[in-house]
Amino acid sequence: MQVLIVEDEPLAVKKLTRLLSEVAFDVKVVGTAGSIRAAVEWLEANPAPDLIFLDIELSDGQSFEIFQRTKVKSPIIFVTSYDEFALQAFKVNSVDYLLKPVQREDLEAAIEKFRELKHQYARDVNPISASIESLLLTLTGGGNPAAPAKEYRSRFLVKYLQKYVTVEVADIAYFWSEGRVNFFKNHAGQKYLVEYTLDEIEAMLDPRDWFRVSRQFIVSVPAVHEIHPFFNNRLKLHLKPQEPEEVTVSRERVADFKLWLGK
Repeated sequence: MQVLIVEDEPLAVKKLTRLLSEVAFDVKVVGTAGSIRAAVEWLEANPAPDLIFLDIELSDGQSFEIFQRTKVKSPIIFVTSYDEFALQAFKVNSVDYLLKPVQREDLEAAIEKFRELKHQYARDVNPISASIESLLLTLTGGGNPAAPAKEYRSRFLVKYLQKYVTVEVADIAYFWSEGRVNFFKNHAGQKYLVEYTLDEIEAMLDPRDWFRVSRQFIVSVPAVHEIHPFFNNRLKLHLKPQEPEEVTVSRERVADFKLWLGK
């Protein structure tokens, strides 16, 4: 069984590879990819694997975009930390999933399910495409006319000078992390502690107005003051107000960042 792992965390790739070797002797990991772009390039350059393990949150965005960029001919097992609504969508559309951190018994059950369905995939790849399309519709609300459009956060309640204040999202310039602690600055340069992870914050923000340039920074359009070429095909940003530490756009995210900023 030939397997492709699409995951941007090297330790997670290593753990999944090890678990696969323990639960299925015939599994061979024929490729790995850590970003949307790398996954698309691999899929277009290689024969379709028997199975793809696909992390949802990748270094350059959500992996659903892969299906918009290229034709995926293999069955998918999603690896996810998504909420219960999304998990129900996976179940309804017969697309299996694994919750992080991946457990041996869950992986074993997923592999067994794949083997049971393998003859169906061998006969016709259309069920795969249909399931993915239905999944994407369900996640975005398009599969249910009564589903409301996704609402993004409009303000944050934060503690400031021994009291709680509300800060409108429109007044925030950027979010960043310092170790395990996360902050944001407003356009006036005031710094606030925020009690959410950057992953949680990213999901709360309208992607038309915000971009995750790295694991440490999420920036708004008005905050991008200057953009400079940087080594290894990256970009270096100067933010407004001044950034607390160096801000770079990873090579994998440069094209999407340019597209986002140019809209």
